[in-house]
Amino acid sequence: MPPDEPPEDDARPAPQPARADRMPRWLPRAMVLALALFATYQLASWAFHQLIGLLVNILIAFFLALAVEPAVDRMAARGMRRGLATALVFLGVVVFFAGFFVLLGSMLAGQIVDLVENFPRYLDSVIRWINDTFHTSLSRVDIQASLLKSDWLKRYVQNSASGVLDVSATVLGGLFQALTVLLFSFYFAADGPRLRRALCSVLPPAKQAEVLRAWEIAVLKTGGYLYSRGLMALISGGAHYALLEVLEVPYAPALGLWVGVVSQFIPTIGTYLAGALPVLIAFTVNPWYALSVFGFVVVYQQFENYLLQPRITARTVDIHPAVAFGSVVGGTALLGAVGALIAIPATATLQAFLGAYVKRYDVTDDPRVHGRRSRYRGASALARIWRVLRRGR
Repeated sequence: MPPDEPPEDDARPAPQPARADRMPRWLPRAMVLALALFATYQLASWAFHQLIGLLVNILIAFFLALAVEPAVDRMAARGMRRGLATALVFLGVVVFFAGFFVLLGSMLAGQIVDLVENFPRYLDSVIRWINDTFHTSLSRVDIQASLLKSDWLKRYVQNSASGVLDVSATVLGGLFQALTVLLFSFYFAADGPRLRRALCSVLPPAKQAEVLRAWEIAVLKTGGYLYSRGLMALISGGAHYALLEVLEVPYAPALGLWVGVVSQFIPTIGTYLAGALPVLIAFTVNPWYALSVFGFVVVYQQFENYLLQPRITARTVDIHPAVAFGSVVGGTALLGAVGALIAIPATATLQAFLGAYVKRYDVTDDPRVHGRRSRYRGASALARIWRVLRRGR
């Protein structure tokens, strides 16, 4: 018998194939998610570019707080409140830089006053030389009258008036940034233990130990860098002050302080900026004095690079000169002058932190490793020929 056929009522229609022109159900959600992610990225990028100045100031404040934290810890260990200790340390820093700028400003003001007072005499000597050389008949009165009637002077005065406003705005902006950095660095240094507790409270115990160890290394390297630079600035400033005092160059204390601070705390080009001003001031006294100051700057720089700096920074920063130079170049490319200032302590911190996780082995006793070549392999061709001739005898 043939098998029972299902009744016609139970027959189900075959599923229809999906239409090719129908939108998948996941596509609207994917489009909304993509638009939301793009909008979030644009908002985050806009906020980052708007806050880049504040973030850089916070970064500077953090490294400044790391630099002064050893001094604050020592004062707090002797029973002083941490906030008071931080305030005293920052007061000393502010007084030092205020005195530095006051001395520098008085020196520049004195030079400007001397230049203004002696300007008619300088102008007369220049006019006399021009008349004798080119057989002209110029006079200072005619030159002053032509300058006063010229359009160039009027345009210069107008541009100077608008430039004064720009300079004033720049100075006020710089003062605001300095106050912002000091405020954040004060809080970072005064509330250092509280900040570390807040950071460790969201991490597991193993990660807490790593964070605290990295923080300690950063404090040691940054503080060591600052204190070693301060010591070298003191030595450099004293040496240049002694030379300028012997040569009777005016403003010797201010110039010595200028050389010490600028040469040590402005990387790479600080030495040239520091030495240019004493050479220029000495040239106004005697050209031979300027040559003597220039020679002393060059000789002292070599003494500092090869003898003084390696001994002082060996136990504080401990970073190769080539690595230091590369870090300064990279920091300058990323953050400008700020990156140049914090590049060396940041690189030293990273190097010391990563050095603890790199497994090291005993180095084989190979001449190529220790910087000397084997006796016969490294011999020159002339030495080989000489040995062959001696054997032929």
